[in-house]
Amino acid sequence: METAPGPAVLTPAPPALASPPAVPSVHVRAVITWLAIFPLVALGMMASASLTEGWHPVFKALTLTLVVVPTAVYLVVPRMMRAHASLAGRRSGRS
Repeated sequence: METAPGPAVLTPAPPALASPPAVPSVHVRAVITWLAIFPLVALGMMASASLTEGWHPVFKALTLTLVVVPTAVYLVVPRMMRAHASLAGRRSGRS
């Protein structure tokens, strides 16, 4: 049994995409990450000081990093990278 070919289905070509923005250098990403992490750690240390008083330093660090790292990775750093890309685009003449 052979099946007859069905009608040809035409799919529209995807729209032409603009070239993706250049990825910042590793040095710029390191600075942006540090600028995100440092204030979060400083605020986290001040906020948790009374709760973690008397804790072993390793447990303090564990608790602090459990909050700071996801906050930085999922919220703060992406926003800072978008802000950097926007500023870099303005500087180079693109909007």
